Amino acid sequence: MKPQGPLKGVKVVEFVGLGPAPFCAMMLSDMGADVIRIDRPGAMGGGAADVLGRGRRSIALNLKVDADKAVCLDLIKQADILLEGYRPGVMERLGFGPDVALKANPKLVYGRMTGWGQYGPLAHAAGHDINYVSLSGALGAIGTPQTPVIPLNLVGDFGGGAMYLGFGVLAALTHARTSGEGQVVDAAIVDGAASLMASQYQLKALGLWSNDRGTNLLDGGAHFYAVYECADGKHISLGPLEPEFYQLFCEKAGIDPQEIPADWSGRGWDEAKAKFAALFKEKSRDEWCTLLEGTDACFAPVLSIDEAAEHPHMVERASFTEIDGVRHPSPAPRFSHTPGAIQGVAAVPGRDTDEVLADWGVQRPATAD
Repeated sequence: MKPQGPLKGVKVVEFVGLGPAPFCAMMLSDMGADVIRIDRPGAMGGGAADVLGRGRRSIALNLKVDADKAVCLDLIKQADILLEGYRPGVMERLGFGPDVALKANPKLVYGRMTGWGQYGPLAHAAGHDINYVSLSGALGAIGTPQTPVIPLNLVGDFGGGAMYLGFGVLAALTHARTSGEGQVVDAAIVDGAASLMASQYQLKALGLWSNDRGTNLLDGGAHFYAVYECADGKHISLGPLEPEFYQLFCEKAGIDPQEIPADWSGRGWDEAKAKFAALFKEKSRDEWCTLLEGTDACFAPVLSIDEAAEHPHMVERASFTEIDGVRHPSPAPRFSHTPGAIQGVAAVPGRDTDEVLADWGVQRPATAD
């Protein structure tokens, strides 16, 4: 039995791509949408280890064959949302560009995921997350004074890309359901990454942000918002920005806040960081956790991927789910009346072709390859 969520009844056709677009489809599936993946015949994959592919059924179609193209168009006619993550022009060459799809289904929300966007001087150039976050200003603001540090592919592909694609198609779906009018959602990773930098652009406008990395309040410049190494070589994070929280931290750590104040102006930060660095190396990470974790000192241990799933807070909230021996992040966010759920492991490509066609009421011509 399929779990249901707030998107129960929403039909999505996903043209299988890489990275952020499948993650968006995963999110929609976790929230209860019926997401159908269009795979190539003979494609490999599936199983619990395919985390980004979880929760969707797969249909194998050869989009160079007219009969299979007709099946694909019939699926699009019934869909609420279409997702694709190809370079500009690819879907048009396949015969399923927005003009064709929206003519067949005027209420369709056509979600497009690219790095640079559907137009602009770089639209047709190859790129990856690191390039998109570079152009947005995000990468230049993250790191040490000596060099930018890559923030995994969280800020670009998944934060600036997939999450904005998901936000966009659901916003457009609301419009389509009230107006009967579908539309194209141009979700460019470079746009989303720039949008995520709104807070920094505000601070910059207020004269509170410097282009010099490692000198600002939230980029590791401040001694009271930083990561420190402990006696055992492990790390902790500290962030008591508010005066009362900083006061509490100082009390527990045995520091005189008058001697090492939390001055937001930047005065004395380097000297204070050196003192804090020496302080945290006096105890192991576990010892600091015993002293500070769970208090208003704004403290947490820096955990590895394996450690995160074992932390008591994450365990109690069931933040991770194990499927066939593979650890998956659990669906998020949480809903009080229509909880989401993982709707099964990733399907072997093409496994569900007959079931999908039957459920969606689509006939496959006998001449299809």
